[in-house]
Amino acid sequence: MKLPIIAYGDPVLKKVCTPIEENYPDLKQLISNMFDTMYNAHGVGLAAPQVGLPIRLFIVDTGADEDDKDKFKKVFINAEIIEETGEEWAFNEGCLSIPDIREDVMRKPNIRIRYYDENWVQHEEAVTGMPARVIQHEYDHIEGKLFTDTLSLLRKRMLKSRLEAISKGNVKADYKMRFPQQNRKR
Repeated sequence: MKLPIIAYGDPVLKKVCTPIEENYPDLKQLISNMFDTMYNAHGVGLAAPQVGLPIRLFIVDTGADEDDKDKFKKVFINAEIIEETGEEWAFNEGCLSIPDIREDVMRKPNIRIRYYDENWVQHEEAVTGMPARVIQHEYDHIEGKLFTDTLSLLRKRMLKSRLEAISKGNVKADYKMRFPQQNRKR
């Protein structure tokens, strides 16, 4: 089932999320719904706050090339980034909660992360390159941060009216969204 994606300006996107337990209600269904929602919106990652839940859960699927190499699809529960290393590099990021805005964001290319998967098996692993970047973006969501928080004050001022328009629902998205300054869904 496709869930509405929460738009910029909703307080749930600024909350530091809480860990969940193995018996979290309907977790498998929630994960399935999050993948449906992410694929429908043509995303590569989605965090629980983006569907209105302030819990430490996010999913990633960066896809694969034509040889099915570099496929990276995972569920992250109660994740903790232990280490970020390497020289920061810029990449033009977007966010399903902030449609039609993309900005260069600096991130380190290598991370070490500890998390539980959907079967409650704990992992600790090193991730590099684009999957590391997507993880860092989604991890920021469960820490109450958005990619726009990393921008300079000048850039934030330049985007202010566009961000306000998104929170009011004055934006086109080809997926279902919930806007903080509206009572209806689009």
